[in-house]
Amino acid sequence: MSKKTIYILIGSVVVIIALLVVLSKTGVIGNKDKGKEIEITTVDVSTIIETVSATGKIQPEIQVKISSMVSGEVIALPVKEGQVVKKGDLLVKINPDLYTSGLNRTVANLSGTKAGLSQADASFKEAKSSYDRNKTLFEKGIISRSDWDKAIASFAVAKATKQSAYYNVQSASASVNEARDNLGRTIIYAPADGTISMLNVELGERVLGTQQMAGTEIMRVANLNNMEVEVDVNENDIVKIKVGDEAKVEVDAYLKKQFKGIVTSISNSASSSLTADQVTNFKVKVRILKESYEDLLEGRPATYSPFRPGMTATVDIITKTKNNVLSVPISSVVVKSDTTAVVIGKMPDSKTEGKETMPKSDKKFECVFVKVGEKAKIRIIKTGIQDDTNIEVLTGLKKGDVVITGPYTTVSKDLNSGDKVTLKTDKEKK
Repeated sequence: MSKKTIYILIGSVVVIIALLVVLSKTGVIGNKDKGKEIEITTVDVSTIIETVSATGKIQPEIQVKISSMVSGEVIALPVKEGQVVKKGDLLVKINPDLYTSGLNRTVANLSGTKAGLSQADASFKEAKSSYDRNKTLFEKGIISRSDWDKAIASFAVAKATKQSAYYNVQSASASVNEARDNLGRTIIYAPADGTISMLNVELGERVLGTQQMAGTEIMRVANLNNMEVEVDVNENDIVKIKVGDEAKVEVDAYLKKQFKGIVTSISNSASSSLTADQVTNFKVKVRILKESYEDLLEGRPATYSPFRPGMTATVDIITKTKNNVLSVPISSVVVKSDTTAVVIGKMPDSKTEGKETMPKSDKKFECVFVKVGEKAKIRIIKTGIQDDTNIEVLTGLKKGDVVITGPYTTVSKDLNSGDKVTLKTDKEKK
């Protein structure tokens, strides 16, 4: 074979290879475009339970903070944390010496003011007699005008002195009552039946207390038979909740166990403190129903509670339930506007004939992509309530429609109406 023939063959092979590459890239030969790979589901009816989730702390429904109204040293503390007490039981005693001496001092002062009142009363009677006598003498012209004026002044002074002494007695009597009350406040009794859920002082410590403000919190007496979870709910969700709503409660201390609850209280005002991300929250209280944890009480004393104040719990408040409603996965719903060329109809002009476009509008629409043959078509829908995975469809779809659910990036960004699509194989999903 001559060199010329060899060169011709090599050149022919190169040209053929180049032509094949070009034809392959342009799709004339080889694998054609199969379209965007998608995942689908069929529209069907289901039950949707809308919930609001929040995390909080367990606390007793009834809890009394025991604070001192007087200051002093704790000389008796016959209770300990966790102890069950009855109404009227002694909880704490503060050294009464200072208040005993204060009471004695005010009693002595009261006696002195009473003696002063007796003396002022005697002086008043004497001044009254002198006044009556001088009045008669003045009317008969026996004494001068100046003597009569002196008699009037003396009587007025005696009357005012008696009145002042009377009020001094009243003031001293009030001081005695106050001192007696302060002495009584050195002994604190249980205001109700309950359990000492918190004890903040030790025997021998000093506590502070005033009548104008709360003093040292000594302890807390709580009824542990009725426990609740206090949670913070976002302002966007608080409008969905109402008193009486059922709830599911999960306590960190009891894994894989769920308790029943009911909303008992919703705060009318937002919490005074904002979260780190400046979200406004409202306090909601959920009672844990005893019927849901009776198995934890078996063989325990009547005062036993499986929950302790401060335990962490998560509540799912059921705000609405709908049965047999059309639903689709949340991942299939996207929000579109005119900037993303949402398809809602056909424009009759020559430029867009046969193409689907959306009128210019700033309004946003909830949409899904449905698979029609090998094409993706967009549908505007109206949605209702949702749970963690599905959302209710009110209009725009019917049972049996094939909805594109993923991949997320494809549905939310890449996919357009009219695009060719192909199903993702199980191997590709993995």
